[in-house]
Amino acid sequence: MTGKPLRLISVGKLKKLFWKDAAAHYESRLERWRRLESVQVREAEGRMPARGKQEGLKILEALSPRDVPLVLDERGESLSSTGLAAILRKYDQENAGTLCFVIGGAYGLDDAVRGRAHRLLRLSDMTLPHELARVFLLEQLYRAECILRNVPYHH
Repeated sequence: MTGKPLRLISVGKLKKLFWKDAAAHYESRLERWRRLESVQVREAEGRMPARGKQEGLKILEALSPRDVPLVLDERGESLSSTGLAAILRKYDQENAGTLCFVIGGAYGLDDAVRGRAHRLLRLSDMTLPHELARVFLLEQLYRAECILRNVPYHH
């Protein structure tokens, strides 16, 4: 492994086998280059806004003081795959804690989580289920690693 470790905090477990398989596929590919710690916080009961507040508190508790949170949010900035690779390259060159990607649950994120973000990122202009967002992010992290290492995956 050559890259610094990453963390991923997300709400809820992947319940369907196809989401689990897809996530495991990209996690195993990433392991060649970088350790990924995946933390799932428990989904809250009830409806918004109470549910989002409860999940937000759990996310904030899961963040360590050394984490540099990149929070995935529909209001965040849009990045290309090469832009994500540039973030990873910069992270590897700096001594700034652990890069931590945060994915909220089905009901979105609490403002307190957005407030803790080092940066807000958007995966798409379209709304994605949180399970798909997790797999999408893992694929993009793998793609970014391939870009950094000149592996012929990204065309």
